[in-house]
Amino acid sequence: MKLKDVWKKKEVTLSFEAFPPKKDSDFASVASAVEKIAQLKPDFMSVTYGAGGGTSAYTGKIAQIVQAQGVTALAHLTCVSSDRDRIHHELDALRQAGIENILALRGDYPEGYDPSAPRDYRYARDLVEEIRAYGGFSIGGACYPEGHVECPSQREDLRHLKEKVDCGVDFLVTQMFFDNSALYSFLYRAQQVGITVPVLAGIMPVTNAAQMTRILSLSGTTLPNRFRMILDKFRERPDAMKQAGIVYAAEQMVDLVANGVRGVHVYTMNKPDVAAGIAENLSKVLGRT
Repeated sequence: MKLKDVWKKKEVTLSFEAFPPKKDSDFASVASAVEKIAQLKPDFMSVTYGAGGGTSAYTGKIAQIVQAQGVTALAHLTCVSSDRDRIHHELDALRQAGIENILALRGDYPEGYDPSAPRDYRYARDLVEEIRAYGGFSIGGACYPEGHVECPSQREDLRHLKEKVDCGVDFLVTQMFFDNSALYSFLYRAQQVGITVPVLAGIMPVTNAAQMTRILSLSGTTLPNRFRMILDKFRERPDAMKQAGIVYAAEQMVDLVANGVRGVHVYTMNKPDVAAGIAENLSKVLGRT
């Protein structure tokens, strides 16, 4: 099913993200984890695409495993180091695999990459236009409630987002955030500039305090004091930290659903127990059995 049609039928969706293995020897364990997450029957699952195409060979394979479990797959596709031939090869492969949904991303710059060098795709909107012209896919895009780290202002970031949406994006998925007020402010500003496509809230249950250093350095995401207190209290107790992270994320999601957000997209880090904890906490809120 194309995801652009899902929100015509469902008031709110729950979805999970998984990532492919980095090497052949990890494939079986990743496939097993993805199968277990898919068995929770989310509305869809996304599968990431390696930086610089590093794990892209596995994206379609993992997406097929998702769909074999009866769950719609959303394949990530990045363009930062690709030319048109490579992108069309990827689109052909996804179509052959029966994948109908793509999250179109610029992607992170690979190490040693020159951003000023001539290339076929400079921005995600260029990839959106290419996929739209190719045809046959529902297209999603990324957005940043607190602004993209490379953009000098939220106003400029929102202008670029509107351009991307106008190129053919059917829905948006946010970067992770830990303070819902950041999302509500973003949604208001997005509506003001005419962005009307569904916006899905990207939520990461932080189950390991050591994760936060890398997360914050890459994303520029801010931490509310309430969450900092949880990290300080439980960082030396892994089991307690995992449970606290799941509960905090679930409370975020309950508030989001109560305030009319169209969907929550959970960054599971390939952890079936975390996905199950979230699904259990939200089952009654979302009317699931």
